[in-house]
Amino acid sequence: MRILFCVFSGTGNTTKVAGEIATRLDALGHETDVRMIGGGAIDPSRADVVVFCYPVHAFNAPRPMLNFIKSLGRLDGKRAYIVHTSGEALKLNDAAGITPRRLLKKRGYSVLGEYTFVMPYNIIFRHSDEMAARMWQSAQRRATSVASDIASLNKRKIKVNAFKRAVSFTLKIEHVAMPKIGKRFTTLSDCSGCGRCASLCPVGNIVMERGKPKFGAGCAGCMACSFGCPHDAVRISLLNGWRVNGRYTFEGRPASDDEVCSYCRKSYIRYFKENEE
Repeated sequence: MRILFCVFSGTGNTTKVAGEIATRLDALGHETDVRMIGGGAIDPSRADVVVFCYPVHAFNAPRPMLNFIKSLGRLDGKRAYIVHTSGEALKLNDAAGITPRRLLKKRGYSVLGEYTFVMPYNIIFRHSDEMAARMWQSAQRRATSVASDIASLNKRKIKVNAFKRAVSFTLKIEHVAMPKIGKRFTTLSDCSGCGRCASLCPVGNIVMERGKPKFGAGCAGCMACSFGCPHDAVRISLLNGWRVNGRYTFEGRPASDDEVCSYCRKSYIRYFKENEE
């Protein structure tokens, strides 16, 4: 079976998860292709199954993924799955598939299942490396289960109640707000002009002018620029108090239950136990 992964990822968490699922599908004898949206033409018609992967932004799918789905031609009966990643294990993240499912249905796709993976924050606050290691440990175990579902074409639908829908709909304002906020991103004098932020931006919103980055009006809020800056020189306007900078170490010692952060603590532990069991 040919399985195509269509991935939008800012700081790499979603790409990492998609690659892990693909690796397990390869081991099961399937042919996988992991493609980044915006990186060239993608033809889902040649795949038996299409997996749409993206990070959750304010309990919604990010604008670039929605635009990508809108650009797709009609493929009646094409089987699809949705995989999204989030920094917390809240059930509100279930709402992040509402709009993608609706758009895919209009294009003839049959969404068989939807899955959420928890990966460390790239905004709001920085998780410990021990938390990141446990998240990745859980993600690897979850990837095995998800790969098995995809290989068997199993169905796994997520139920979204009225409250989740209301929260998601309200916070969809991020799609309008981020281009305005992102245009006000700046850099400190520590900026070396290396152009790393421009190369990391998955939507091409940053250009280098006179050795410094210029932020445009197309920001998707992925935080690749501030997270990946080698000098922590990017300042993210109104959101700067939530800025997170620097890669996580995923391969260290996983956090024990006692070391799980106090924020959403019960949700994280429940998620870890579900995958460990």
